[in-house]
Amino acid sequence: MTADTVGGVWTYALELIRALAPFKTHVALATMGAPLTEEQRRQVEDIDNLTLHESSYKLEWMDDPWEEVEKAGEWLLKLKEEVQPDLVHLNGLVHGALDFGVPTLVVVHSCVLSWWRAVKDEEAPQEWNKYKELVTRGLQNAHMVVAPTQAMLHQAEVLYGPFQNSSVVYNGRGQHTFQFGKKEPFVFSMGRVWDEAKNISTLAHIASDLAWPVYIAGDARHPATGKEVELENVHFLGQLTEKEVSDWLSRASIYALPAKYEPFGLTILEAAMSGCALVVGKTDSQAEIWGNAAKYVSPNDADDLRDTINHLIDDEFGRNIMAMRAIKRSHGYTADPMGQDYDHVYRLLLKQVVTA
Repeated sequence: MTADTVGGVWTYALELIRALAPFKTHVALATMGAPLTEEQRRQVEDIDNLTLHESSYKLEWMDDPWEEVEKAGEWLLKLKEEVQPDLVHLNGLVHGALDFGVPTLVVVHSCVLSWWRAVKDEEAPQEWNKYKELVTRGLQNAHMVVAPTQAMLHQAEVLYGPFQNSSVVYNGRGQHTFQFGKKEPFVFSMGRVWDEAKNISTLAHIASDLAWPVYIAGDARHPATGKEVELENVHFLGQLTEKEVSDWLSRASIYALPAKYEPFGLTILEAAMSGCALVVGKTDSQAEIWGNAAKYVSPNDADDLRDTINHLIDDEFGRNIMAMRAIKRSHGYTADPMGQDYDHVYRLLLKQVVTA
């Protein structure tokens, strides 16, 4: 299995590997994107059915990546000869084109072209043509393409299909990591304030019109300019450990993420498991996942976001109803069913490819 170390795929991969342990599945995890942090290294040490293989090759969506993506492919083929896996599970898109000689599954967690449509409201510019060509080749050559929602799978099929086989497996988190604590009067969110897709900046800019303070887990400093954002009623907490995030979520009454693009949203799931009333961007993926267990806002309408949060602040009964709905709905997205579903897909794929 491949995983990058710079985003939510890392959390997904470790949760899935833990969930595969009851099925006696051992995973050789090949990492890319950046060296592991100290906390990531500690997380890996606790998982018995995982063997770590590290690299820091660039990912396909990074600036000028192709030379390193090709080297990463050569590394993965050598690793395959060393490890001799029954199946290859890729969490990047391009390497699905490699001939591993065993069944290959690729998970479309997100992609640049669908990101561009959702965030910029236009097609990605020509500089992404090579990305599209290589991602299309990777997905069409994979024996199975998996997405975390039907909405994401549909977008991938339109942009890069047709695929040999496809399936939806919803992401999951371990319920034991998150708890419903004594709720306090504040709004919580997670993400970088300059991330256009997460749209945290809209939340930050309406915070001065909210009756409760807003706490954001993430940096206020822009990575390129070094400029730090200072906004009234907003408290930036910097990077938090998993335990610190769990503590903040257990106390938060409302979790807000007015994202323009969020194919699944593990942080929203973690907030739901912690009993937060959810306010999320109105997208097909979020509506598919949360149904009537979240309040939806137009990501481009700051007034809608402000009014929706203030209404929840004023309406304790309604807020508690939404929190209970979120908890109940989150029970469908725990780690165990995710592990069962992937085990089923793996077995199906092994049988199909061997039979063919």
